[in-house]
Amino acid sequence: MSAQTFADLGVPTALSTILANLGIETPTPIQAATLPDSLAGRDVLGRGRTGSGKTYAFLLPMVARLDAERRAPRKGAPRALILAPTRELVSQIEASLAPLAKSAGLTTLTIFGGVGQNPQVQGLRRGVDIILACPGRLEDLIKQGHCSLSDIQISVLDEADHMADLGFLPGVRRLLKQTPRNGQRLLFSATLDNAIDTLVKEFLTSPVTHQADSAQSPVSQMSHHVLHIDRAHRLGVLVDLASAPGRTVVFTRTKHGAKALARQLNSNGVPAVDLHGNLSQNARTRNMDAFHSGKAHTLVATDVAARGIHVDDVALVVHADPPTEHKAYLHRSGRTARAGAEGTVVTLMTDDQVRDVRALTRAAGIKATTTRLSGSSHPVLTELAPGERLLVAGGYVPEGGVPSSGGGGRRGGQSGRNGSGQGGSRQGGSGRSGGARSGGARSGAAKSGATTSNGGSGGGRSRGGNRSRPNGPSGAGRSGGSGGGRSGGASRGHSAASFSSGR
Repeated sequence: MSAQTFADLGVPTALSTILANLGIETPTPIQAATLPDSLAGRDVLGRGRTGSGKTYAFLLPMVARLDAERRAPRKGAPRALILAPTRELVSQIEASLAPLAKSAGLTTLTIFGGVGQNPQVQGLRRGVDIILACPGRLEDLIKQGHCSLSDIQISVLDEADHMADLGFLPGVRRLLKQTPRNGQRLLFSATLDNAIDTLVKEFLTSPVTHQADSAQSPVSQMSHHVLHIDRAHRLGVLVDLASAPGRTVVFTRTKHGAKALARQLNSNGVPAVDLHGNLSQNARTRNMDAFHSGKAHTLVATDVAARGIHVDDVALVVHADPPTEHKAYLHRSGRTARAGAEGTVVTLMTDDQVRDVRALTRAAGIKATTTRLSGSSHPVLTELAPGERLLVAGGYVPEGGVPSSGGGGRRGGQSGRNGSGQGGSRQGGSGRSGGARSGGARSGAAKSGATTSNGGSGGGRSRGGNRSRPNGPSGAGRSGGSGGGRSGGASRGHSAASFSSGR
């Protein structure tokens, strides 16, 4: 199957060309399995883990079939519907859809809460081919008379299991009942439990079921590790892992925990943003943009907020708080090792969590390597997150914002670490020692929020080959080690193209 091309599967040439221009030329297993049936108009139940390529598996047949009819949409009556559980997922599906829809001359509209509804209402009034929606806001607009689903030809339900977890299935059922019975329906889910099975039986007609890379079958490119730590070392270990090259996603159980941990990481020089349900839509968008662009290297998130987000080059996922059940573990872990790339998953475990974590990994069907840490200077940390550590004064600072307290500077591998791992000491008495500021003052570079490094050439750290940080003032750099640049071999990043087909 891997030798097949999109054209072999029946994807129109124009759409295959767009994918090729994006660096996507080989279908993923879930795409190769489902596209022949979905392009033929059959109802499809696709089961695949996060990152397996489900998004293009339903976008390609949707665009191809709507383009073949070339019918203008009626005002307030879209022709196709995509339902997704979170605002972030809706927006990211739309980003993948945009070039495909443009080539076919199709119009799209995102519909979700947390923002004013007027632009959405105006878009529906103009007429739109495809709407991408969260169930709640779409139901509100329908009740207000702004939208009808009577012309829907193709309905897609993405992350169906997450819809069930969030209690959205009653709303999903009400919406699907308003679509024509003879329309095509595509349902994609990482797992299939009784709630999803009921939905399939009610709304899909003689569905063809395909499964590839299910959530119960963790990919071989993903390595799992459990770090048995004392609670006092938790922050130091997180700072060390998150200050390594590459993007990191850290999960907490609560909104408060995500906010507090992001603040602590920034205070310790790790550029971080948070993502949780208490944020406004503008704040969510701002923080995700910062993570996508690389201005923030670390995303601290809760399960609900991060479910379904697609971010290139996430090399490391850290469960700062172990989840309560195995499905959450698998979906959290799916933020890395996407579309065939490699990734590492680390779970922090304290003494009182040993029994729960063992039960969790057993239920998830994964074999994790467990290491007991006596502190945050253990060599296993550089094995899990290789590369030279970088701390940035103040962490992530939004444009126009004020940097949080904290120190910057590089730490040179093991030699720059102190006992707590919360920042090695720097020359000039401006660094941290044992997690506290030394000498009561920071260097001028730290006060200004600039990145500090040794004065050697090539002091920046590049990520993915397209971004670097400038050198700081000479003499403000890390203690221990020379040569400011991170060697290319230390990168944990992967090419963006290798992740694109996994959306």
